[in-house]
Amino acid sequence: MQEQTQQFIFKVTEKAVEEIKKVAQENNIENPILRIRVVPGGCSGFQYAMGFDDTVEEGDHVFEYDGVKVVIDPFSMPYVNGAELDYVVDFMGGGFTIRNPNATGTCGCGSSFSCG
Repeated sequence: MQEQTQQFIFKVTEKAVEEIKKVAQENNIENPILRIRVVPGGCSGFQYAMGFDDTVEEGDHVFEYDGVKVVIDPFSMPYVNGAELDYVVDFMGGGFTIRNPNATGTCGCGSSFSCG
């Protein structure tokens, strides 16, 4: 019987890539590596953490979009598999958002989620 490996997917919209590049340029980061993590906390159980990193660690899942590397650690990947990072602008301003099909619930503030 052939062993089946799980296919991991994480999408980043064009608008999010543009904004990542803009923030990287403002911070003098030449080859941006954006790390996305899922950490315990928030009012729904988990929350997202994002920030620039200098390296890709062993076991990281790497997704590249127009010169921007997005890395997700092995613990976080199952929680965000199939999700999409976007940058949205509304009447309150702009910000990054993650549309996550794995989240079974979110909190009122929108910064934490739960998985069932």
